[in-house]
Amino acid sequence: MVSTFGSLATAYSGLAAARAGLDVTGQNIANAGTAGYTRQRITQTSVPAPQTGFVRGTAALAGQGVSVDGIARLASLTLDAGVRVAAGSSAYAGARASALSALETGLHEPGSDGLSAKLDLFWSSWGQLASHPDDPGAASTVLAAAATVASVLATGSKAVDAQWSSVRGTVTGQVAQLNDAAKQVADLNGRIRTAVASGGSANELMNQRDQLTEQIATLAGGTTRTNADGTVDVLLGGNPLVQGTDARAVALGGGTRLADGAAVTLSWTSGSGGAVALSGGSIGGALAVLAPTSGTGTGGALAEASAAYDAVATQLATAVNAVHATGTTPDGATGAPFFAITAGVPAAQGLTVVPTDAGGLATRNAAGQLDDSFADALSRLGAASDGADRTWATFVAGVGTASRSAATESTLTGLALTNARAQQQSSAGVDLDEENVALLTYQHAYQGAARVLTAVDEMLDTIINRTGLVGRA
Repeated sequence: MVSTFGSLATAYSGLAAARAGLDVTGQNIANAGTAGYTRQRITQTSVPAPQTGFVRGTAALAGQGVSVDGIARLASLTLDAGVRVAAGSSAYAGARASALSALETGLHEPGSDGLSAKLDLFWSSWGQLASHPDDPGAASTVLAAAATVASVLATGSKAVDAQWSSVRGTVTGQVAQLNDAAKQVADLNGRIRTAVASGGSANELMNQRDQLTEQIATLAGGTTRTNADGTVDVLLGGNPLVQGTDARAVALGGGTRLADGAAVTLSWTSGSGGAVALSGGSIGGALAVLAPTSGTGTGGALAEASAAYDAVATQLATAVNAVHATGTTPDGATGAPFFAITAGVPAAQGLTVVPTDAGGLATRNAAGQLDDSFADALSRLGAASDGADRTWATFVAGVGTASRSAATESTLTGLALTNARAQQQSSAGVDLDEENVALLTYQHAYQGAARVLTAVDEMLDTIINRTGLVGRA
């Protein structure tokens, strides 16, 4: 009798396990399209037979059914870590590639709107003036070409300033996102720890947390460390951004304008308040772009670009003024400058043309006679090996090379991230074919357990209600 009633419990445990399996499979199917969802499976173990000694009529007893121990989340710590590393690298490369691409596009090189073309027209206009030093039209062409060069330099330099400010503004927003994500991870850590301690399932909470840790990695790189109580720590440069249920904040500091020449820094707002060491992420890539000049041309891309614009403007003004000062203007002025640079602003933005008409151009010698040698000498400055044209060409080539290199790196790291996510999904993603097989498996298991329950119920009915009735009238 004890064994028969035990069979009822065994069959019921099979029903409960199959029902739990159906519920979990249904949850997987329902979330097949949910971003960040990790598939689940029930974990179950067989219940052994009671060890109570010999039972009359049998030398061995079957087990007592199945125990559902929990709901396993089929995530891989190794694959998840690989996705975070790849996300940080891809975001870092993407931030640099985007900034360099925008910088290169703004140069308009090669093309008719680029500075190279405007310089060519400027030097050519001096050649025309050398051929016709007394022609007011040729003089006007020189002044117009010079004004265009100054305008292109100023516009380009201001565009770099604007891009620098835009990137810094973007980073400010990303830092706010980073701090918010850290707070959410700390909050989820507390909820997960409570759920795990009480024996409940925290799988959906862990899914949310994994999405946030990947967001943190995309923003700032870093690593995670899993603790025994179910919480995770998030580390940036070896220092905790999140530790258990505590989250630290970071703040952006340093230069607020490109003209400041100061580095933009990311620092901890608590503790020692030191700089945050970033190993990747879009914030790390942006800070690299925003870095000041190095003096060797290896500083931040935007600061180096601004410095190149200023160098071209200074070289242009110095070289032209040196030759122009050797002649005499029709107004009788000797040593008159052609270009001036306004103090207190970047040279490229402060470059102006001094003469306002033909009377301010050096087209005569000291005796006051027309002399084409000055204009001719000026027309040849464009070919100088150490002139503004060469400096600009070197800069443009450098930006192009850096932009292509950054684009290639961005493509490669993007492919690495795609592969990492594909590997992660192959392990943790929901496969509807697999879930349908599991659904049929649990369905048949449920039906089988129900049949066992029915058979045992009929046996008990025979024993209880019909024993002793055989042979009665």
